[in-house]
Amino acid sequence: MSERFSLGDQVTWNSEAGRVAGRIIAVHTEDFDYKGHTHRASPDEPQYEIRSDTTEHIAAHRGSALQRID
Repeated sequence: MSERFSLGDQVTWNSEAGRVAGRIIAVHTEDFDYKGHTHRASPDEPQYEIRSDTTEHIAAHRGSALQRID
């Protein structure tokens, strides 16, 4: 199981453009549709929506792809 995150946590992740930082804006514990795709989520393995600090782009990732920024 990966690390758990909460709303408002500052995190970083790797994108095609390199490392990106942002804040968690939603935590999904059930499957959800995002950008035309179904993302699988569960209470044991939630997915997180994160808003980029620089571009305000919103991404969805599992906790295993994220690192907390203190």
